[in-house]
Amino acid sequence: MPGLLLETLRGKSGSRRPVWLMRQAGRYLPEYRELRAAKGGFLQLVYDSEAAAEITVQPIRRFGFDGAILFSDILIVPHAMGQDLAFLAGEGPRLSPRLVDTTLGALEAVPERLEPIYRTVALVRETLGPETTLLGFAGSPWTVATYMVAGEGSRDQHVTRALAYRDPAAFQAIIDAIVAVSIEYLSGQIAAGAEAVQLFDSWAGSLAPDQFERWVIAPNSAIADGVKARHPGVPVIGFPKGAGAKLPAYARETGVDAVGLDETVDPAWAMRELPAGLPVQGNFDPLLLLAGGEELERRARAILRAFEGRPHVFNLGHGIDKETPIAHVERLLEVVRGNA
Repeated sequence: MPGLLLETLRGKSGSRRPVWLMRQAGRYLPEYRELRAAKGGFLQLVYDSEAAAEITVQPIRRFGFDGAILFSDILIVPHAMGQDLAFLAGEGPRLSPRLVDTTLGALEAVPERLEPIYRTVALVRETLGPETTLLGFAGSPWTVATYMVAGEGSRDQHVTRALAYRDPAAFQAIIDAIVAVSIEYLSGQIAAGAEAVQLFDSWAGSLAPDQFERWVIAPNSAIADGVKARHPGVPVIGFPKGAGAKLPAYARETGVDAVGLDETVDPAWAMRELPAGLPVQGNFDPLLLLAGGEELERRARAILRAFEGRPHVFNLGHGIDKETPIAHVERLLEVVRGNA
């Protein structure tokens, strides 16, 4: 029997909402911090299948979320495409060589770097009960490309945006390559046991409308089509953070099965503007979860009321903050599950 989350992503709605939180496996949990201290750096954890599987199920043991999200990183795809990847303490990820300085042809693919991730998925699937949906994921091509081109994250993605304007053919080749690897990667996760997958586009909000159509909607549509051709019935969640008024076009044109909403989206507007019956996911503010208090409860109930009558997965508008108190997560779950 499919779990509540999987049923909701397939378009069914009911009185109880499934709930999981982006980045629910990670630094806010003491059991994660303990394991990381024993095992070493972040990338080592990602490629240690047993450790990554343990991290994936830690929040399920503690909170009983309806979904378990694979513990990994969106930059595994460029790593498999041949870029060197390092996570520097206090500075974030670094990729080299930067594609603003070289061509895509200079990279030598290392597809075997994906194998430990598939092993993690298989180990988690063996551990979870049928009531918990296992979610795989990949970064969306635009967001992944911003790191590949600039070699690191940035506030406005100006290096990548400039390249896309200056040499759209070269940038299109980068996007197409990411699309192809992402379809293979997500298909591998599904074959290993993932029951649904999410496309994270953290930097989608930085693009002008015509650029959004070309670099967000078109490649995400290609990935959704590619995954569904191989795995009919496996839901694809699209999460274009910051898309704002471009969300309805994204929902209509990409063919995703559900749309994630960040905390800036008004639920009433989403109910009115998004296609009828399309499942939505979100959109509680992660900083309100950090702050806690009466406003946490008020806002959670407001979101639940707003999405009545539509398939809705309760989630955050982005990833959980590492300083979030465990008690605040517990309180949020009490409210969402109707126990408060």
